[in-house]
Amino acid sequence: MAKDNSNTNGDDSTLEVHLVLNGKGGVGKSVVATWLAEFLVSRGRSVRCIDGDPVNRSFSQYKALGAEKLDLVNDDGLIQRARYDALIERFATTSGVFVVDCGATAFLPFWGYMVESQVVRVLREAGRTVYLHVPITGGETLGDTLLGFSAVAAASTEIWLNEYFGQVVRDGRRLTEMQVYTDNQDKVLASIGIRERSPDTYGETVGAMRLKKLTFEEAISSPEFKLVEKSRLHIVRRDLFEQLERTPFA
Repeated sequence: MAKDNSNTNGDDSTLEVHLVLNGKGGVGKSVVATWLAEFLVSRGRSVRCIDGDPVNRSFSQYKALGAEKLDLVNDDGLIQRARYDALIERFATTSGVFVVDCGATAFLPFWGYMVESQVVRVLREAGRTVYLHVPITGGETLGDTLLGFSAVAAASTEIWLNEYFGQVVRDGRRLTEMQVYTDNQDKVLASIGIRERSPDTYGETVGAMRLKKLTFEEAISSPEFKLVEKSRLHIVRRDLFEQLERTPFA
């Protein structure tokens, strides 16, 4: 396991674990983890970021967040679930806030480990608050991301509605009207909307920020972005952070 590259300038008294989970690749888990971590850092939290995807290391490419790469794979290329034990021990004994991008590749072994070892209960008994963040996208990936939500919703959950890929609608029903949601709505703590904006303006600007692996703060401060582009990023960040302010962990 790599050294602890945490953002340590903030409040160390908060004891939280944020896990970003879904078994479908390319639905915004790394984006959710990055923007969540930046929000928490902006609120003065001491944030420790971990990239738990052994294949697609997107989260750790955001240098400003200092996300460490979790070493899970043995010499045969297989994920060793027992290596999660050391990670859970850190969650239980280290102060501050953890944000983990669990990755699509590791979703099945990690979630199986979480359920089998009753990790949420273990961490809560150790005095840690656990938040599970599940991106749900519209369009052709809706069904797959709903399956991920259904699997995770056995524990407390927060949903990120990512309409960048299309509206989160099936057979004319919004998410809150779908059976999978109504069956689990008592476990949903909050819903965060990442709505689609004009692709030739907002889409291009946010896409450029993501391609360069920059946080909002870095991009807004960068000479690589024009004045109007920075204004767009301000608007997107404000909309996102205002929603996050209304969550239980704000």
